[in-house]
Amino acid sequence: MLKFLLATALFFTTRAFAANPPPASPAQKPDIVFILIDDMGWKDIGCMGSAYYETPNIDKLAAQGMLFTAAYSAAPNCAPSRASLMTGMYTPRHHIYTVGDSNRGPIASQKLIPVPNTEVLDPKWKTIANVLDDAGYMTASIGKWHIGKDPAAGPLAHGFHVNVGGNNQGSASSFFPPYRNPNLPDGPAGEYLTDRLTDEALKFIDANKSRPFFLYLAHNAVHKPLMGKPELVAKYKAKARSGGQNNAVYAAMIESVDQSVGRIMARLEELHLSDHTLVIFSSDNGGVGDVTSMQPLRGEKGMLYEGGVRVPFIARWPGRIAPGSRSDVPITGVDIMPTFAAVAGGKLPATQPQDGLSILPLLDGSGKTLAREAIYWHFPCYLPGSNMGRGLRMVPATSLLAGTMKYQEFYEDSHAELYNLHDDISEQHDLLGSNARQTEKLRNLMDQWRKAVNAPIPTQPNPQYNPSATGKNKNAKGKGGGGGD
Repeated sequence: MLKFLLATALFFTTRAFAANPPPASPAQKPDIVFILIDDMGWKDIGCMGSAYYETPNIDKLAAQGMLFTAAYSAAPNCAPSRASLMTGMYTPRHHIYTVGDSNRGPIASQKLIPVPNTEVLDPKWKTIANVLDDAGYMTASIGKWHIGKDPAAGPLAHGFHVNVGGNNQGSASSFFPPYRNPNLPDGPAGEYLTDRLTDEALKFIDANKSRPFFLYLAHNAVHKPLMGKPELVAKYKAKARSGGQNNAVYAAMIESVDQSVGRIMARLEELHLSDHTLVIFSSDNGGVGDVTSMQPLRGEKGMLYEGGVRVPFIARWPGRIAPGSRSDVPITGVDIMPTFAAVAGGKLPATQPQDGLSILPLLDGSGKTLAREAIYWHFPCYLPGSNMGRGLRMVPATSLLAGTMKYQEFYEDSHAELYNLHDDISEQHDLLGSNARQTEKLRNLMDQWRKAVNAPIPTQPNPQYNPSATGKNKNAKGKGGGGGD
């Protein structure tokens, strides 16, 4: 116990002032709380249609604010999605396209040599934290980071004043101590990681209640390993499955996340900060197909179909966002940075490209749409799994969404697909052969975008490719289902 107390005391002493905090603003700006869940599917909360998972606090957040039905992550898996939301840039700008190697999966099943992947966000890129730091905010990153580690490329290197638990790990080693996390001392036996990160977030809010703050609470849940509190697991084992959702451990993890949201909101209310705080709740990508169901969406985490990139998104800001409101306007992860800059009165970096748009007009009702032609995804890599065949879940591709039209190109064979999400959210009816004019328009739009962002396209044949490969060879890297993505 003495060892634990000493380690904890040292941790809090060194982490709280790892960088010089900004001076307190004489005129308090809105506080910002961004709660990001790891691998939560589009339909994994009650207000989005789940009847199995219980999320009363998240549902209450939606009832008090705005629910977005067409929100998207900037990439289909963890690291690139986080790099893009932090910088406001699409993946070809920062070169983080996937997690780990870009050739993950059975090598003999890959027709092309994929584009090399970058795993660490270069500190030359300015982040949300840099922008808000300059605007006078105290900033904290609590939880998963996954795009570098301090001191070179972790949260402290990217503008955050506080880092709790953030490093280059893609998933928690355990949701119970020992955490084996160099940035998070172990708590007492039986402590649960989601609860612990919430405790840390509450301490940060308490310490900064009199100054503008930005809290980035990036839970490791509900990413694998699947580990829930025993009493909650037992509760869901006794509950009837619904809509393809039936994993009791995963359901317990979701309820713990919901409890976290409830605790954060209660503390803001207790400190009289609730009406002065913009709260955003979302996920970094779609859910994992062997754990939860994204129906009626097609695909899962790691894929550019809707199930891989469409995510839950809720915004609450009393006095600015009408309670019980809803928006069907497509938004994406690169919109977060310009939105927070607009809310805080901050300035976006003049020398850094910005691919996103502020969604503030949607939030406060001053606008009904956003002035852009399309949203884009670029994934010049491979991922293991079986949805695409040959032991692969994803092959190199680029996708765009223009209005309700979804266009996707696959580079192995120049194959393309076109869907109208308004009529076919499940992406089951390919319109490519029956809508030549629309296809040509979107193909040209994609070509222009790829040139504008200098998106690399894999073209070199893989000499190890074997057309008869089944995907079950010794060169396979990682496992299907999204657990290591």
